Amino acid sequence: MSRAVRGKQTFRLPADLLRSLADYASRRRVSQASVVEAALASHLSPDGADRLEAALARRLDRLTRQAERLERHVTISNETLALFVRFWLTSVPPLPDSAQAAAQAKGRERFEGFVETLGRRLAKGRTFAEEITQDLEQDHATRS
Repeated sequence: MSRAVRGKQTFRLPADLLRSLADYASRRRVSQASVVEAALASHLSPDGADRLEAALARRLDRLTRQAERLERHVTISNETLALFVRFWLTSVPPLPDSAQAAAQAKGRERFEGFVETLGRRLAKGRTFAEEITQDLEQDHATRS
């Protein structure tokens, strides 16, 4: 069994870096020397930059996919709202002038209730889509 030749070197490190090194080594249950050795080997490795670039590329790809999903969801939401508004505007007859004031007052009251309900739902953290999915799953389970 051959042993690698090892040398000894003394370094002075800032106190906060020493604490971080000690904490890290303790959490990993390894010696501080092995942590320093691995860090130096990684830093001085010729492919270290390639590994870092690959890791960054993976993260950027993941962020790109997440942004694309968000864009798709926003597009679907906008289309859904636009179709609903168009349907509502074409199917609801206009009110006579004598009923406009009462309808506007009722509309303000309903809108305030809507905003309050929306605020409560957002505070709960559950979405309407999640509730519908859960209701459908429960309905399917009771039919089976």
